[in-house]
Amino acid sequence: MSSKKKIKNILLGNTLKSVDLEGEKLGPFWGVPIMASDAVSSVAYAIEEMLLVLVPVLGLSSVNYLGFVTSPIILLFFVLAFSYSQIISSYPNGGGAYMVSAENIGRGASMVAASALIIGYVMTVAVSLSAATAALVSAFPDFKEYRLMFALVFLCIITFLNLRGMRESSKLFGVPTYGFIVIMVLLIVIGFAKLMTGNLAPVSYSGIAGIASEGTGIVSLFLLLKAFSSGCSALTGVEVVSNAVPSFREPSQKNAKKVLFILVGIIVVIFGGAVLLVTSLGIIPLEGKTVISQLGLAVFGSGPMFYVLQFATSLILLLAANTAYNGLPTLLAILAEDGMVPRQFMHRGTRLSFSNGILFIFFLTALLLIIFNAETHYLIPLYAVGVFLSFTLSQGGMVARWIRIKGRGYRHKMMINGLGALMTGTGTVIVFVTRFAQGSWVLAIVIPVIVYLMHRTERHYQFVGDQLKVEDFTEHYHKSVSDDTNLCVVLVGGINRSVLKALNYANLITSNVVALHICTDEAQGERILKEWKETGVDIPLQIIMSPYRELIQPVEEYIDEKEANLQPGEMITVVMTRFMEKIWFANFLHNQTTHFIMQRLRKHRNVATVLVPYLFTGNFKPVKKQKDETTS
Repeated sequence: MSSKKKIKNILLGNTLKSVDLEGEKLGPFWGVPIMASDAVSSVAYAIEEMLLVLVPVLGLSSVNYLGFVTSPIILLFFVLAFSYSQIISSYPNGGGAYMVSAENIGRGASMVAASALIIGYVMTVAVSLSAATAALVSAFPDFKEYRLMFALVFLCIITFLNLRGMRESSKLFGVPTYGFIVIMVLLIVIGFAKLMTGNLAPVSYSGIAGIASEGTGIVSLFLLLKAFSSGCSALTGVEVVSNAVPSFREPSQKNAKKVLFILVGIIVVIFGGAVLLVTSLGIIPLEGKTVISQLGLAVFGSGPMFYVLQFATSLILLLAANTAYNGLPTLLAILAEDGMVPRQFMHRGTRLSFSNGILFIFFLTALLLIIFNAETHYLIPLYAVGVFLSFTLSQGGMVARWIRIKGRGYRHKMMINGLGALMTGTGTVIVFVTRFAQGSWVLAIVIPVIVYLMHRTERHYQFVGDQLKVEDFTEHYHKSVSDDTNLCVVLVGGINRSVLKALNYANLITSNVVALHICTDEAQGERILKEWKETGVDIPLQIIMSPYRELIQPVEEYIDEKEANLQPGEMITVVMTRFMEKIWFANFLHNQTTHFIMQRLRKHRNVATVLVPYLFTGNFKPVKKQKDETTS
C-alpha cells in the first residue's frame, strides 16, 4: 500500500466494499439523531427569530403574542408529518419533493423542487453553523470577533466526519443529539416546576437601554405574519426523512416513517414547551445573549447546568448541519442518475458515502458563511423560502397523484395533502413577501438560474447519448488485418460509438487486442458482457470486479501483470477514448478518469498510452420525455 493511501485510510478510515453498503445504513435508534438534529436544533433560533420581529414594535409585551404565531406552526408540523409519511410510502427510493413533482406535475416543477431542496439543504448547514457559533459566543462573549473563524472550523470538522462514512458519523452525532433533547426537556420540566412552586420569577429588563415595556407600534396582521415567517424556520428538517429513505435499513420505509413520527413528537414537545416557558418568563432577545441562554440562566442559574445547556445547544446546532450531509448527497445522486447534474455525484467514495456531494456542500457553505459573516439573522430569509417552496410542490404533487391513481382511502389522503399544500403555499407567499427586503428576492434569481443549468445539463447528456448511440455495431466494426502481435488493451466503459472508434484504431496497429472493463457492480458487469456478446465482435472482453469502486488501480495492476510477461522488444499499448467538447465547461460534466490513468501509467517503460478523441458534432437536441419516464 502506498504512503498516500495509508494516510487517506488513517484520515477517512479503511475502504469499504460495495457489499458493505447495507451495514452503513441507519436503523431507527441512530436514524432519529441523524435526521432530527436539524429540526430539533431549530428551537434554538426559531423562537428568537419570531421575537426579533415582534420586540421592536411591541416591546416586552411581544411575548404575549408568541402563542398566536406558534400555534399554526405546530399545526403545520402535524400536517406535514402525515403528508410526508404518505410520500415515504409512495416513493421508497427517496427524492422527496423532486420525485413527487417529477411524476405528478411535470419536469419543470421537478427542477424547481430540486433547486429549492438544494438551496434549503445548503442553507441548513450555513444557518446551523452560524447559530452554533452564536450559542458559543453567548456563553463566552470574548470570542465574538472570531465567530466566522469558529463557523468555518465547525464546517471543516463536520465535513471530515461525514467523509468517514454514514454509520460512523451517526454514532458520533447521536449521543450529543440525545443529550440536547434530554437537557431541553429538563429545562422545560424544571422551569415549570419552579414556576408552579413560586421559585421562578419573570426576567426583569429594567435599566437596560433600548428596552421598553410597551412598543411604539400596534399589533397588525402583517406583523404577525412576518413573525410567523420567521418562526417557520422551526419546520425545516421535516422533509429530510422522505428525501433519504434509501439511507435506512430494510424495511426502509417502515424505519423512515418511525423516525419521522418520533422526530415530530420531539419537536412539538421541545418547541411548544420552550415557547410557553419563554412567554411565562417574559424573555426577549438581547445583543450577545440568545433567548435559550437567558432561559437557561433563569432556570438553572449560572452554575454548571447553564454551561452544559450552552455547550449542548452549540453542539446540536453544529450537528444539525449533518442532516443536509445525509439528505443532499442522496438527492444529488438521484438528480445525476436522471441527468440533471454532473454524473460524478452518483459515485460513492471509499467509505460508501457520496463524497462529491459532501464536498459540494462544504465549498458552497463556506462561501455563504464568508459572504454573510456567519450571521444567522441574514441567512434565515434565504432559508425558509426554499424549504416552503419544496413543501408546497411535494404536497401539490401528492394531491395530483391521488386524483390520478385514486386507490383505497385516497380521499382522506388527498385532503391531508391538499391542506398541506394550501398551508405551505400560503407560507411560501408570506415568507417571500415579508422577507423580500431582507434578501428573499435573491431566490427569484437563483432558483431560475439553477433550473436553467439543470435543463442545459439534461439536454447535454441527452445529446451525448444520441451521439454515442450505434444502431448496428458490426456494420461499422473493422476486423484487424495487422501482422503485429504486440498487446493492445482498449479500456471499455460501455458499448457505443467512441468505443467502436477505439477498437477500430486498435485493430489497425495489432492483431492482439483485448477489451478491458472495470466493473463496480455485478449487475452492470453482466449487462455489459451480454451486450458485448450480442455485437459479435471478435475481440475478447475481460471484466475485472472492483469491490472498492477503484477504477485506476485495477487497470494498473492488470497492466503490471501483462508487462511482467513481456519479451524483450515487446510493448503494450493502452487505448482510451476521450470526449472532445466544443464548449470548454461541458468537460466538467464528464469524468476525467483517462487523464489520471495516463498519469499513473507514465512510469511504465514498456507501456504506451493513446487517447482516441471523439468529437461531438451538431447542436443540442430538445429533450422529449414522457411524464412517466421521469421516475426512471
